[in-house]
Amino acid sequence: MLFAPQNGLRHYLKSHYADQTFQGLYHLNWFDLGFLIPYFAVMIVLAIYGVHRYTMCYQYYKYRKNYNPNPPKHFDELPRVTIQLPMYNEQFVIDRLIESVCAMEYPKDRLEIQVLDDSTDETQQVAVDIVERYAALGHPIVYIHRTNRHGYKAGALDEGLNVAKGEFVAIFDADFTPGKDWIMKVIHHFAEPEVGMVQTRWTHINRDYSMLTQIEAILLDAHFIIEQGSRSRAGEFFNFNGTAGMWRRQAIVDGGGWQHDTLTEDTDLSYRSQLAGWRFKYLPEVECPSELPIEMTAFKTQQARWAKGLIQTSIKLMPRIFQSNIPRTKKIESVYHLTANLSYPLMVIMTVMLMPAMIIRSYQGWFQMLLFDVPLFTASTLSIAVFYLASQQILYPGKWKRTLFYMPFLMALGIGLTVTNSKAVMEAIFGVKSAFVRTPKFRVTKKGEKSQANKYRKRLVLAPWIEMVIGAYFFLAILYTFTNNNFFTAPFLILFVVGYWYTGLMSLLQGRFERWRSGAPASDHDAESKPFPVGV
Repeated sequence: MLFAPQNGLRHYLKSHYADQTFQGLYHLNWFDLGFLIPYFAVMIVLAIYGVHRYTMCYQYYKYRKNYNPNPPKHFDELPRVTIQLPMYNEQFVIDRLIESVCAMEYPKDRLEIQVLDDSTDETQQVAVDIVERYAALGHPIVYIHRTNRHGYKAGALDEGLNVAKGEFVAIFDADFTPGKDWIMKVIHHFAEPEVGMVQTRWTHINRDYSMLTQIEAILLDAHFIIEQGSRSRAGEFFNFNGTAGMWRRQAIVDGGGWQHDTLTEDTDLSYRSQLAGWRFKYLPEVECPSELPIEMTAFKTQQARWAKGLIQTSIKLMPRIFQSNIPRTKKIESVYHLTANLSYPLMVIMTVMLMPAMIIRSYQGWFQMLLFDVPLFTASTLSIAVFYLASQQILYPGKWKRTLFYMPFLMALGIGLTVTNSKAVMEAIFGVKSAFVRTPKFRVTKKGEKSQANKYRKRLVLAPWIEMVIGAYFFLAILYTFTNNNFFTAPFLILFVVGYWYTGLMSLLQGRFERWRSGAPASDHDAESKPFPVGV
């Protein structure tokens, strides 16, 4: 039956890809070119960024021997270290953070801990009580509270630095829990006088909480293994990740200090400091556990802030980078790094033009379609799979194949983020300023745990509804492909439907999903604050 004359697979392939009955009847016209030229232009740019992902994977393995986890020198006398803990309305996680930091193994007379609190809620009193308790136990910890959020996180770090006593400054966000030996694993790398910053690798205490956290962990693993690993080993510029790293104070000063005119003050300072001549080191074997966002809205807020901040940094620093005397390879890699999020508005353009381009190209021969589609698909889409699978193979040599299950969902999630991230990128391009929106921390690490931080959820706005509409558009596109027996296109379009509907529905109904998972009824607080229609 498979090869029946009229309805089998052989008949389908022959009728759709070998039948030349109507060949020559269709002629390309200017109207069609008006759609196809910008469509392929966008696809080519996305393919260029895709080729760069292959390049980073290649560089990681090529320069693998360039990395030495052991510091070449050691301090004869341990230097003074200041640990800064910036926070804003983090009442449910600050005790865990301060407990971890106070347990660090480092001479107390060489250590200073600053709790930099910009909170406007109960976190203030919670933080004061915890600091007083640990100070009474002999820990060198101080509480610094600002009455305004001028400069947001960058402003808090700068104000703390003005009174800091340490020659070296470690920074941890509120959702991190560094290990006892973290400082001792890092500090001796600064015995090399040219080293200005040392970054360590994030791990995730709630990786297995949900499908979303699994995907988030894979996304971050690829950044910390392939991106940071490739750039650091190849001698390219790379960035401090805002937390779980240590700075030489002079490197901050030489770079121009903390500045708050971008939303990624960490990347901004990183590039300025490296342009000033300081060398950075990355230690992937030194881990620092952290908490992943468990809700779609929190994740989208984080991603949008990073996307906007990197474009702001590129606009601010690209002229200085090109005018500097650093090698051309570093300049090119800096462009890729700082402009990568331009792919999100490009994907929106591709989304709008995909259906018209598909209809126009259906009149062309299959050879002409494959001639363009296969190279572009290999460069843009397949590179994503290679990029993330490579990071998992490096981290989990015996278990990496399980990542294959998550790859379609990871790609779909990346597609679903295009609405909020494109908005963020366009705001950066047009100079629209916005506040530093923190990522809510829920202190949930295991399946079935219920968050106490419902009040930090955000209310619904327009983005999830736009995602739902775009998902419906691609669902109609799938129906169109079926009516034209173009079944090979449908799996690709399904990624768009799943991505947009997943991000949209999870944003609209996240609070309800949490209650269903835990089996808990809605609380009075939930009813008053309406936490479950949420979005970015």
